Amino acid sequence: MIRKESEDVLNMLLVKLFNDILKIEGAAIKSAPFNDLSITEMHTIEAIGIEKARTMSEVALDLKITVGTLTTAINKLIKKGYVNRRRIEEDRRVVLIKLTSKGEKAFDSHAQFHDDMIKSIIKELPESEEAVLIASLKKMTNFFEEKYNLHK
Repeated sequence: MIRKESEDVLNMLLVKLFNDILKIEGAAIKSAPFNDLSITEMHTIEAIGIEKARTMSEVALDLKITVGTLTTAINKLIKKGYVNRRRIEEDRRVVLIKLTSKGEKAFDSHAQFHDDMIKSIIKELPESEEAVLIASLKKMTNFFEEKYNLHK
């Protein structure tokens, strides 16, 4: 009986945590200078990254969406001034996308949100609980990756 109660509590906590993070993240985006972005668009910006131009195929693979779906998202981000797109001369089929300076600022803002969120969580935990949390989340992540074939 105790196991069932634990399962119910864990399910409730995971669902609540997932929904709360999405809600908090959405509110943070809407209050930031980048309030013209949706959460999905911000995650697309995050997937593009700031290191170098990436191919549409690479980003679509990371986001686990089709290139066609990504094309629609990129078109919107280009119109909003967050992304540039260009074809490479050697193979015109390959499309590279890169963040503009506005896109890089949005990326940095979102990264700061995540950094603040994590720091506020772990500052309340003793190191022993932090280690248990990390180990537990790693096990959960591995479970979901294996069960639902989520490996990149």
